[in-house]
Amino acid sequence: MKYREKICFIICVNNKRKSEKALSHINSLKIPDGCKVEKIIINDAKYLTEAYNRAMRSTNAKYKVYMHQDVYITNQNFIADIINVFQRDKAIGMIGVAGAKILPQNGLLHQSNHKYGNLIHIPHLDGKQLPWRFGNFRNAYETVKGIDGLIMITQYDVPWREDLFTGWHFYDVSQSLEFIKAGYKVVVPKMEKVWCIHDCPKSEKERYKSYDKYREIFVNVYKKYLG
Repeated sequence: MKYREKICFIICVNNKRKSEKALSHINSLKIPDGCKVEKIIINDAKYLTEAYNRAMRSTNAKYKVYMHQDVYITNQNFIADIINVFQRDKAIGMIGVAGAKILPQNGLLHQSNHKYGNLIHIPHLDGKQLPWRFGNFRNAYETVKGIDGLIMITQYDVPWREDLFTGWHFYDVSQSLEFIKAGYKVVVPKMEKVWCIHDCPKSEKERYKSYDKYREIFVNVYKKYLG
């Protein structure tokens, strides 16, 4: 199939080794005929919502892939696969590889009992890979209330809430609900094989710095969508 579209990969970077590995995986992807690829690397992000808004406004790409610097896309057909998902339903606004159909009232996506997804996660410094596979997919995709921010793929532009989330947490579930508020679907596709690896070992201190502050903001703003 021939496409006449442009796709932009957007990455905030502060770790050269990981970002170069992420870029090498992007550079290895199969590019469908007629599809143009752009990459925006942000080295001076104040916080993710600010950087993502800046990148969103600076490109005319229809499809945007907002991803962490430690995400390595292993599915060679990633570009064609996401375009095919979007073309199934014009109401689909955003795609993730891990998400939840119901968000708990405490706002913690990972504690939901209704998760969907398929990826490889590396949570520890020892480099051990942990498969994350959730949910029984009845169709080509499942609609969800929130997706994990490791990779967020859009075909429409909705402003990121930099007025609320001036840090590194809860920007992803917030953006998911902003898309839903705007009338779009947020989905996790049925992935027969893993699309990406998330290499994100963190210390407990780093993981929870400012976490509760932004969790409380998220819960207060979006409480009607929770539970």
